[in-house]
Amino acid sequence: MNNRDRWRVYKRVSVMFFLAAVALTVVQRGSIIVGAPFELERQARMQASQGEDAGAALEDKSGSYQGVKGFWKAVPHQQIKPGTTTQAPRITEDNQARVWDVTSSNCSANLNLSSQEWFKGLEDNFKQFMLYRHCRYFPMQLNHPEKCSGEIFLLMVIKSVATQHDRREVIRKTWGMERVLNGKRVKTLFLLGKPSNEAERANHQKLVEYEDYIYKDILQWDFLDSFFNLTLKETHFLKWFHTFCPSVRYVFKGDDDVFVSVENIFEFLETSNHHRNLFVGDVIFKAKPIRKKENKYHIPLALYNKTHYPPYAGGGGFLMDGSLVRRLHWAADSLELYPIDDVFLGMCLEVLQVTPVKHNAFKTFGLVKNKSSKMNREPCFFKNMIVVHKLLPSDLMHMWNLVNSDLICSQKVEIL
Repeated sequence: MNNRDRWRVYKRVSVMFFLAAVALTVVQRGSIIVGAPFELERQARMQASQGEDAGAALEDKSGSYQGVKGFWKAVPHQQIKPGTTTQAPRITEDNQARVWDVTSSNCSANLNLSSQEWFKGLEDNFKQFMLYRHCRYFPMQLNHPEKCSGEIFLLMVIKSVATQHDRREVIRKTWGMERVLNGKRVKTLFLLGKPSNEAERANHQKLVEYEDYIYKDILQWDFLDSFFNLTLKETHFLKWFHTFCPSVRYVFKGDDDVFVSVENIFEFLETSNHHRNLFVGDVIFKAKPIRKKENKYHIPLALYNKTHYPPYAGGGGFLMDGSLVRRLHWAADSLELYPIDDVFLGMCLEVLQVTPVKHNAFKTFGLVKNKSSKMNREPCFFKNMIVVHKLLPSDLMHMWNLVNSDLICSQKVEIL
């Protein structure tokens, strides 16, 4: 073999080695790129499996808090950045992304009002309300859009504040327990703002986050929990419901100091003909604004100068059709905020030209107005009601046990 032939063989071998090296590199890179998603998926499945195991431990009937001991040492399970949700945005059938879209709570006072004479005559709490009335929506701190996944027949929504853990606890153990009744699902949510006690706010917030870590049933927004901000709680829930709850059939909304019979709600809905604008409760007609400054519900003439309020339901508890709740969100956005949340919702109904229905099974002022009357503690009366207002947690638990015992009543009151 001469030198020319040796050179040709050398070139061929070199080219073959080069091509082999390139091919091997491509294969290795391809395996990494292809393999990465499968590795991530495997890890995700492992994490999901671990999450299910932890959830199963939390749902143990013994009531123990297994699986949550690391809460205080780690980043809170439900702690999220303002304006985000606790899960990926859910896409509905209409391909609309459903997320809470408010990401900032920056809101300056409307100082243009301070130079006006009518404003100068207001009490300090009304001045504060008017200066920030244009601040309508705030970021979410705790969110559970998964509560509205699937077909929900009845969503129980309860207004509460951070420090009233005992009220929420007894509700979860009594009428607010999540269940399937007559083949229909019932879910429960509590509505909270930020704790109002500034000195203890961080501690109270930590307790709320821990409570939600266990039960996963709290919606919380970044506004201060106060009497005037109850209207914010109303508008925020309406927006939340419109965003995340496309298929909830009915909504019960009430306070955290009420007795509720879910069975009687079902009986009422099943035995009556209800149109799509159902709104029923302890409705007050032709109520006059209270002008006495010492009254909790006092309203200055500068804020409302009409003789009567529109019909509205007492906030202790009322029942609404889901489609009406979604429409109420748009009505609420068309109105200026009002300091009394019950009245504000009545104003929203007026915008929609919907008249709320008064029903005797909703007792938002107690069974009888005389608080010392024995009738207010008679379980046979409670057994026939839908809502009874003003019960302490111990009284609620006691009455619940009586009503759900082998109670024999001489006569059933036909009110449903």
